[in-house]
Amino acid sequence: MDQETQKIPLAKQLFSIPNLLGYFRIILIPIIMWKYFTAQEASDYYIVTLLVVISGLSDALDGQIARRFHMVTPLGKALDPVADKLTQGALAVCLMTRYPLMTVLFVLFLVKEGFMAVTGILYMKRGEVYGALWFGKVCTVVLYAVMIILLFFPGIPAAAANILIAVSLCFMVYSLIRYAIIHIRHLSGKFSRNNENRL
Repeated sequence: MDQETQKIPLAKQLFSIPNLLGYFRIILIPIIMWKYFTAQEASDYYIVTLLVVISGLSDALDGQIARRFHMVTPLGKALDPVADKLTQGALAVCLMTRYPLMTVLFVLFLVKEGFMAVTGILYMKRGEVYGALWFGKVCTVVLYAVMIILLFFPGIPAAAANILIAVSLCFMVYSLIRYAIIHIRHLSGKFSRNNENRL
């Protein structure tokens, strides 16, 4: 984190456009959950899916605005992943009520994010910032894609739903293993970050 970024006043960080979009995504979470749990018709699930898509678009938009207009802030760097993980966790909780296998995915999600949180704190203590790697991004894209399909097609056959969830589980397991190897080796001083994508 450079000194110029650190000197941004807190008030300016709180009300920057990218961070306002981050708050918007968090506010959408209880609305999405309420709409899902009270859904009675197919159109209700379409609305839930639309809200999730809007959340995703605002996520992409806030990053572009922050970079293009030099609005990257320490608060935004913390807020963005928090909003992402809260949204993903909330969607998993919603889908658990319809698809039992989603419970396994949710538990693995908690393990993965708990591990990432712990290693993130350790990196912060060392004054380092460690961003998402390609396999983590792919895992997130697959997870969102599977969730959106399950939301949009509430009548999908159980076998098809389980296959989709299983695919997401595979990507999540792979991502967790890769992150675990890289972070443990790097934190123990046995691994160079320059080689992080070669494993």
